[in-house]
Amino acid sequence: MQAYNPYLPSWEYTPDGEPHVYDGRVYVYGSHDRFRGQTYCLNDYVCWSAPVENLADWRYEGVIFKKTDDPDNPDGEGCLFAPDVTRGPDGRYYLYYVLSNKGYVSVAVCDSPAGKYEYLGNVRYKDGTRLGERAGDEPQFDPGVLTEGELTYMYTGFCPIGAKDRTGPMMTVLGPDMLTVVEDPVTVMPSQPYAKGTEWQGHEFFEASSIRKFGDTYYFVYSSVVMHELCYATSKHPGKDFRFGGVIVSNCDLGIDSYKPAGKPMYYGANNHGGLARIGENYYIFYHRHTDGTNYSRQGMAQKVEILSDGSIPQVEMTSCGLNGGPLAGEGYYPAYIACNLFTAVESVYTGGSGGNGFWMDGWFPKITQDGRDGDEEPGYIANMTDTATCGFKYFDCKGVKRVGIRVRGYAGGYFAVKTAWDGPELGRIPVSFRNNWTDYSADIALPDGVNALYLTYCGHGSAQLAGIMLEK
Repeated sequence: MQAYNPYLPSWEYTPDGEPHVYDGRVYVYGSHDRFRGQTYCLNDYVCWSAPVENLADWRYEGVIFKKTDDPDNPDGEGCLFAPDVTRGPDGRYYLYYVLSNKGYVSVAVCDSPAGKYEYLGNVRYKDGTRLGERAGDEPQFDPGVLTEGELTYMYTGFCPIGAKDRTGPMMTVLGPDMLTVVEDPVTVMPSQPYAKGTEWQGHEFFEASSIRKFGDTYYFVYSSVVMHELCYATSKHPGKDFRFGGVIVSNCDLGIDSYKPAGKPMYYGANNHGGLARIGENYYIFYHRHTDGTNYSRQGMAQKVEILSDGSIPQVEMTSCGLNGGPLAGEGYYPAYIACNLFTAVESVYTGGSGGNGFWMDGWFPKITQDGRDGDEEPGYIANMTDTATCGFKYFDCKGVKRVGIRVRGYAGGYFAVKTAWDGPELGRIPVSFRNNWTDYSADIALPDGVNALYLTYCGHGSAQLAGIMLEK
């Protein structure tokens, strides 16, 4: 069994993934988007888990908390924004979250990592005032939590560009009851209006607080004001002295210059959120990508990262094989939704953005989508493969590949050019024609032996849909 990106089924839309390892399994907690939803996080919290020794074997744990389980949200008007979970000093599991229409943190508790969480209460000061509602408090948002001994460090904040009333992400210390503030919030890094001339400039905090501790170092992961990137900062103390580390991952691969210019986007990016995890002997960054041509149908992704001897984390590129432990086998059928690169001749950094000619891109830029409605277990595919649209898959371990196939439908007449680099020479062409049903096409195309990327560029008229690729020896 091989692991793909996205690591969950193509019909699952669970972004903002926070991975935690408990008793030999990795559990991912995130918000829950709705396919074709009109905004973020419309569905209830669900959980998925996998054994640490097999990150391809994900198990659906079911709904762990409904938005109507919160007594302040009986009609479900508030959406469940990005959560986090920590194991408390009593051995139970605590779910921290903020509703979309509230400015305070709520907590639910469960005896097991992925059971039914029960509402516990709100994070509050000793006098009972909710954190976020005392005079001078900043609104709470996107909690990330870490428990050490009897204390829990909670990081929150939302800091749009130019918002001078938001000083930066805050760290608040909670007591052993997991609700009561024992040390008031402190700002751990400056927001954009206060970061000029500092190491944070250009990568200031926006949202998506996530906290981990490896060895004696705290790693604070966050989404910067450019949105598509997850950055990190490190400190030896949970509430002070954080230093900017760099970018870990971008969901459009901006900044990566190993296979293309650093400023060239290779996917349609937008907001990002995730966390680090040590799984076995390896470290991974979990993040998300955007599908269906909008910001509101996001899917969980993961990449292996390296923590160097000095504690730094080099930026990693998006791949199709993030949790696989290496390249995918260079033979057999692969679904097209695992494409990690998707673009046309007209570049756009952001999902739904406009290209260089100013025209709105929706309707003709390529996107990963599915048939059916939210919850239907329909396989994903790439739509809107119009002229110059390119999809890329990385990486395959090729040995003796002599033929390449594709599964296509749609009103399209032309061919798919096959390459092993986005700007590389054509190795061959696979002609396609108008078909209402999924149809297999193939051509004798030899891929070089070794670890290769695979790029398919559509050339022609109309719009093709791509369900999968086939590598044959």
